[in-house]
Amino acid sequence: MVRRAFGLRPRLLAALVFTAVVTLLVAAVTMFGPLQDRLRAETADQLAAAALAARPGVERDFERRDFYPSAYPLSRRTDSRVLVYNLIPEEVHDSETGDAPPPRNVLQVLIDPRTTQQIVGDEARITLPLRNRENRFVGVLEVRKPLTGVSETVATVRSAFVTAALVGLLVAFVLGTALARTLTIRLSRLRESAQRITTEGMDAPAPRDAARDEVGDLARALASMQEGLRRQEMARRTFVSTASHELRTPLTLLSGMLELLDDDLREGRVDLDDAHEQISAAQRQLRRLEHLASDLLDLSRLDAEAPLRSEPVELGELTRAVGAEFALQAADRRIEVDVAPPIAPCWARGDPGAVARIVRILIDNALRFAPEHTPIEVVAAYHGERATIEVHDAGPGVPPAERERIFERFQRGSSTGGEEGFGLGLAIGRELAVRLGGRLELVDDGRPGATFVLSLPIELPAGSRREPEPVG
Repeated sequence: MVRRAFGLRPRLLAALVFTAVVTLLVAAVTMFGPLQDRLRAETADQLAAAALAARPGVERDFERRDFYPSAYPLSRRTDSRVLVYNLIPEEVHDSETGDAPPPRNVLQVLIDPRTTQQIVGDEARITLPLRNRENRFVGVLEVRKPLTGVSETVATVRSAFVTAALVGLLVAFVLGTALARTLTIRLSRLRESAQRITTEGMDAPAPRDAARDEVGDLARALASMQEGLRRQEMARRTFVSTASHELRTPLTLLSGMLELLDDDLREGRVDLDDAHEQISAAQRQLRRLEHLASDLLDLSRLDAEAPLRSEPVELGELTRAVGAEFALQAADRRIEVDVAPPIAPCWARGDPGAVARIVRILIDNALRFAPEHTPIEVVAAYHGERATIEVHDAGPGVPPAERERIFERFQRGSSTGGEEGFGLGLAIGRELAVRLGGRLELVDDGRPGATFVLSLPIELPAGSRREPEPVG
């Protein structure tokens, strides 16, 4: 197996790891950037709420100069330092020891008695004005709380995130390696199968992959394509064999008949009855050749996707005209082509020539297999939102396993009974039906023999209307 410097496996692994790294980096930037500031702000908000709740008690204790009932519980509850200043300003209470001068925030409140909330370095400071019963400004309450716990919390979260990120990257690397290895092995098998098809042909073993994912679907599609190509190759070989036989037989007969006629003419002994029989036989062989040439021409037109007309077609008149074309051939076979006239005009949308070609194929196919003294029934009618032409014969029918295969090119049913043909007619008919927006099917209506139904879209000519279908 050829190894490439930048194969699919390292690229898949690199893409997976790169995606994981970028995701983790983005998560770290978006989370750790504002996390510390958000936690510091939330801590300050909680401290301010606690200070506001404790202020009425501190104001009552301020007059008694006894701050134990309110200041100490606030300090213990918030794990903070509580200071109370008078208007001089000087400290009149400090929940901790210290003789530092009043900070700037306290001086600001003394000048402008409003509640302030600040974060200075790693410390949150809440400063509130104190008032007496007459609502006179008498002092300042300051609550200070270190924010080192926030930094420790962020550091702990960061450490846990880094550990989780490293573990995640390791897991992503291991899983990516396993996934890339499995995927590349399966793709390598498909490549080897394709190469074997190239070197060994359609008989090479088909790729197998039972997984229900995209690679498995690709393997099954490749196997299906190989099977389709195998069928086409078999059909081509069958066609070449059949065509060579079918062409050789009429050409050999024509050559022999012409030689006999040439010999009789040269010797001056011409038996008119025998000459007529030979000419009739030669004409039959020529018709076989014309039929093959017509089928091949139709196939070439279908493959070239020649445009078809789209216009209203009256199926009753069309089936009557096509059925009349087979009157002599049916009489020779002691068979009657029974074209049932519809109770009212039956209109469909399509190309009149293409529709007539399909009906000819169906009637000709029925004439090949219908027993003597049995009718071939041709019926045009409406069925729901479709206009249909039904052709039924009382022949041997088609085995269930062959109901779709007979519509493939160069495929003939096993019930042909030695009838001549190339296996092209029904394939041409179905492809024409699809091009017309309809379908050609072999249906099981419970009667012996075979019933083919051509369904086409309904389209009425301008100014006409559809007659109601009979009830019952």
